[in-house]
Amino acid sequence: MDLNSFFEALEKQYANKLPFVVYSRPINSIIKCWLQQNDAMHTTDAFSESGFVFAPFNLSDKSILLPQDKCEHYILETNKLEVTELNSHFEIDTKDRDEHINLVEKGIDSINKGQLEKVVLSRKVEKSTDVTSPLDTFKRLFNTYENAMVYCWYHPKVGLWLGATPELLFKVEGKRLTTISLAGTQPYQEHKDVVWTNKEIEEQQIVTDYITKQIEPCTKQVTISKVETIRAGNLLHLKSRIISVIDDSTTLRAVIEALHPTPAVCGFPKQEAKDFILKSENYNREYYTGFLGELNLKQAKTRNTNRRNVENNAYAVVKTQSNFYVNLRCTQLKDNKALIYVGGGITKDSIAENEWEETVNKTKTIGSILN
Repeated sequence: MDLNSFFEALEKQYANKLPFVVYSRPINSIIKCWLQQNDAMHTTDAFSESGFVFAPFNLSDKSILLPQDKCEHYILETNKLEVTELNSHFEIDTKDRDEHINLVEKGIDSINKGQLEKVVLSRKVEKSTDVTSPLDTFKRLFNTYENAMVYCWYHPKVGLWLGATPELLFKVEGKRLTTISLAGTQPYQEHKDVVWTNKEIEEQQIVTDYITKQIEPCTKQVTISKVETIRAGNLLHLKSRIISVIDDSTTLRAVIEALHPTPAVCGFPKQEAKDFILKSENYNREYYTGFLGELNLKQAKTRNTNRRNVENNAYAVVKTQSNFYVNLRCTQLKDNKALIYVGGGITKDSIAENEWEETVNKTKTIGSILN
């Protein structure tokens, strides 16, 4: 399908108020779209189906599924999309500053009392917007954030979400499980050496240790890469890659429960941090810090063989693949408003005013591409 036809099909789908998702995975010139053929809302709890899943922060809420067999699928290969550039300057509203600082101080107090080791606290920023086509916003995301999973997801019974997330929750190829430990945030500054504080290094190590411990009952042969600095738009993060092999008796649901939500979006210990968030943030995160991605899609790969009757000395091996990304750097478009969700990890060394500034920087990441 050519570029014009690809986006015309998406515009028609949106105009007809039918569910769809358009997305591109990190460092990838392939854009995929799924167009559901009716407006039925499908959900999943076992994560045993095949499709595209959009899951909330709190898994007791509904995880929405676009079933693979009920969608039309199109692929577009491109490195750049033409779109009108924005001239508007994105203004930061500071009216919630005191409220967020008080929330962070409350989190630090709980940590100092030994109730938590880390907690991720967030807020929702409301901005008026005159976005006429969310697909134009998606194009800007694609052009701007090549190291992120960029997406535009819509269901008439749920809403419209866009994002550019750098964080892989996990990927499964056959029995091979890959996940990452991502934490620490600072603005990217060209020609300036990157220096990480002890607080940021500790935060990333907490995530690494936690993930490794969580997957132990589900996997074997765990290996951890060295910590590296990665860039996502105008922000830098610390990242490690964790690779293991899933036990035969382990279900995908069990892996999800082990890893979601991660300390990078919730905290540690997980249940105590989650309870603190649900009680103290005073708003519903919905699908912010949930996850999204391809669920149980069949992937055919070839392997060499010595069988003479097989053409090209190869045969196909069919494996299922799932890849889920944490829903960060995202916004929800609703009633001529952009609802931008931002947060940060709080530890005993956190400074409340600095945490406010971190959320401001993250707001600019997604806010800069909105009309």
